[in-house]
Amino acid sequence: MFSGINSLKGKALLAPMAGISNLPFRLIARSFGCALAFTEMISANGIIRKSDRTLEYLRTCADDNPLGAQIFGADPEIMAEAACIVANHGVDLIDINMGCPVKKVIKAGAGAILMNDPDRVSRIIRAVKKAVRIPVTVKIRSGWTRSSINAVEIAHVVEKSGADAIIVHGRTADQGFGGVADWKVIAEIKKKVNIPVIGNGDIWQPQDAVRMLQETSCDAVMVGRGALGNPWIFKGIVQACSGQIKDYLPNLDERQKVIKKHWEMETGYIGVKLANKNFRKHLLWYTKGLESSTRFRQLAGKLRDGESVLNELNEYFRSLEELHSTECTA
Repeated sequence: MFSGINSLKGKALLAPMAGISNLPFRLIARSFGCALAFTEMISANGIIRKSDRTLEYLRTCADDNPLGAQIFGADPEIMAEAACIVANHGVDLIDINMGCPVKKVIKAGAGAILMNDPDRVSRIIRAVKKAVRIPVTVKIRSGWTRSSINAVEIAHVVEKSGADAIIVHGRTADQGFGGVADWKVIAEIKKKVNIPVIGNGDIWQPQDAVRMLQETSCDAVMVGRGALGNPWIFKGIVQACSGQIKDYLPNLDERQKVIKKHWEMETGYIGVKLANKNFRKHLLWYTKGLESSTRFRQLAGKLRDGESVLNELNEYFRSLEELHSTECTA
């Protein structure tokens, strides 16, 4: 049974990412050492309306654990009711989103705008904690704007309201995902609170995770965009945290196998038609940085059916293997 962040077997967590953190993606990340994964952000209002589309985000399986479900909303009572429904779906923890900078979420009074209202922050957390028996975490940003950094203040509120851990993204809401994450904010919060602190922001390589752990003393790190097309970053983080310096990246054959496995899982999850459409973004991420990938990515974007894209993928990797063989014998 999951008992909290400190019980995890590893230090690397997969972030909740809209349109990405579904069951297949989570399972792929877990296969490389992800210690805890989250669903993508789910609307509390959608949950209590029991919208089929919303509840779809909670689809899981026996191998998908421990699992955190991230919910967002502005009304404490609705958040509590939604958390109760989510908990009954078998997740291991509830994460409350108080860091999303997306306009649609902000206009609803949820996400990062809540950092401007400490009283509401407290009421939401207390209501959710009262409604469920599983751990509750809260994800925040360093502040609303760069001129109003208040993450330490909000962290105190989060702790006093009963949350079991806090996740800190080192950017302000107005930064979005641009600029550089300020890890000093994470370090300051770690000094000020007694609950576990998870650091988030700019984990692109395994050594970034080690550096964040060392510089901030945080209890774990959360990987977001750094895992796109690169699920083996979790393997690298596991190695780096144990002091092993190895090449964690896969060879061409292993990379191709992971791509195909992910695609097959996606197809089984949402069906062939949707998978052929939705998986294109993953193909772009998986091949980014490889030789001649620009041409493949352009071509794959024009093809309409999955079989044609798969054939082109096979041909692309065949050409890469031939190129590498030539280089090795030269």
